[in-house]
Amino acid sequence: MVNALASDNFKAIEDAVNALAATGDASVVPALEALGDGELYFRKADKQVFITEKSGSKFKLIDPLTQKAVGEEQKAAIDKIRVNNSLRRAIRDALGGLTLQSKDRAVRLAAAQTILKSPNAEALPALDAAIAKETDGEVKKVMTQARAASVLLSNLGPDEKSKAIAEIRAVGGQDSLSLLSSIAGTVDDSLKPQVASAIASINSSLELWNAAQYVWYGISLSSVLLLAAIGLAITFGVMGIINMAHGEMVMLGAYSTYVVQEVIRQNAPGLFDWSLAIALPVAFLVAALVGLAIERLVIRHLYGRPLETLLATWGISLILQQTVRSIFGANNREVGNPSWMSGAFELGGLTITWNRMWIVIFTLGVFFALLTLLKRSPIGLQMRAVTQNRRMASSMGIRTPWVDAMTFALGSGIAGIAGVALSQIDNVSPNLGQGYIIDSFMVVVFGGVGNLWGTLVGALSLGIVNKFLEPYAGAVLGKIIVLVLIILFIQKRPRGLFALKGRAVEA
Repeated sequence: MVNALASDNFKAIEDAVNALAATGDASVVPALEALGDGELYFRKADKQVFITEKSGSKFKLIDPLTQKAVGEEQKAAIDKIRVNNSLRRAIRDALGGLTLQSKDRAVRLAAAQTILKSPNAEALPALDAAIAKETDGEVKKVMTQARAASVLLSNLGPDEKSKAIAEIRAVGGQDSLSLLSSIAGTVDDSLKPQVASAIASINSSLELWNAAQYVWYGISLSSVLLLAAIGLAITFGVMGIINMAHGEMVMLGAYSTYVVQEVIRQNAPGLFDWSLAIALPVAFLVAALVGLAIERLVIRHLYGRPLETLLATWGISLILQQTVRSIFGANNREVGNPSWMSGAFELGGLTITWNRMWIVIFTLGVFFALLTLLKRSPIGLQMRAVTQNRRMASSMGIRTPWVDAMTFALGSGIAGIAGVALSQIDNVSPNLGQGYIIDSFMVVVFGGVGNLWGTLVGALSLGIVNKFLEPYAGAVLGKIIVLVLIILFIQKRPRGLFALKGRAVEA
C-alpha cells in the first residue's frame, strides 16, 4: 500500500495518504514523516517507494516499513515524491490520527500531550476518533483536554467553546494561561467573562505553585547547606575548633568520587550506576584520615587558642587546595550522574529534578544516622559528655584527646560524603569547598553550636529564606540580607536557636 504513494498526481498521493491513515498501522508513520520532509522517493523502474539518505554520489535506499537498508541507487534511477500545502495538511492529519491510535500507550499519550501544548483545530477529527476508541483513563483524559484546547481555535459554536474553556481552566498551567490569553480578545462577547474568570483563576493557582516551587528550591538548598554543615556542627560543638579547612574535606570527597568514577569507566563501565555507592565509603575514609592527621599533627597542639586554630586551619586549607590543584589540575573535573539521578518529574505544578530529590533523601539519611550514633553508641555518649563538661568527662575516665581525634575524623568524614552528593550538582574543582564554608558556619551558629536539630532547623531556615529573597533582591544581595539578619539574631541570642551548655560554664 505504501507503493501507492509513487505518483506525480497530488490527488492520487493524497488518496494514498488517507488510505494509509485508515489502516491505523503505526508502521507507516516513518514513510509519511519522510514524505512530509521531502525524503521519500520511488524507483522509476518498478515504482517501489523508499526512504533515502545521501551516500556519496549515490542514495542509500531504506525500506519505509522495516527501516532496513536495501541497497543503493544513482540519482537518475529514483524520483522524489513531491508534496504541496494541501498534501502537507493531509500528512499532518494522518500522522496525528496514527499516533493517537497507536497500539503503544506511550506513543498515544505523547501525541495527545503534544497537541495539548500546541493545539490545532485541524486535529479535531483525529482526536474525536481516538477518544471514541481509547480505553486507558489517563490517556483519554489528556486527549479530551487536547480536544478542548483545539476547540478554542476552531470555528465551533459558543456552547462547545464554553465547555472547552471550563476544561482548560481545570487543566491549568502556563500553557493553558497562554492559550486563554491569546483568544481572550477574539472569542464571542458572551464568553469573555468566562475567559477572564478562567485566566484569573489560573493566575492565582500559578502564584501558589510558584511559592511551592520556591519552598522546594529552599529545601533543596537547605539539604546542601545541612550536608556541608553537619560535620562542622559536631566538630565545632565538641572541640570548639574554628576549622577553616572543613570545606576542603568536602572537596576531597568530591575528588574521591571523580577518581572512583574514572576507575569504573576504564575497568568496569557496567558498574557506573553504582559509582556513587562505591564512592561513599571511599570519600568518608579519605576525608576522615586526612582529618585525623590534621588533628593529631596540628590541632591538638592549639586547643584553647581559637585564633591560632583559625589561622592554622586556613593555612591547611590553602595547602590542600594547592595539593589537589597540582595532582588534578586547576580545571573542573567531570563527575557524571548515574541514570537514576538524571532527568526530572512533574508533581502538580512543581518541577523536581531527580538529583536534588535524592540529595534531600540522602541528607536526611545522614542526619538521622549521625543522630543515632550520638544518642545510641558509646562514642556518641562520650562525645556528648565532653561537649557538656570536659573536665568532668575526663575525671570519669573518658580519654578526651581520643574523643577529640575521633570527633574531628568523624566530622571530616561526613564532609567527605557531603562532597559525593555535591559533586552531582556543582563543579568539582579545588575551590569547591570555599563556596560552602561561610554558609556552613552561619548554619551552625544560627542553629546552636553542637546541636544537630538546631543545625537542621538553621539550614532549612536559611535555605528557604534565601530562595524567597533571590527573585526580589538577587542572589548576592539576598545573601547579604540573610547575613545581616543572622547578625541581628545573634545579638539577641548569642548561643543560637538551640543552645547547649558548653565549656563556657566550666570556668
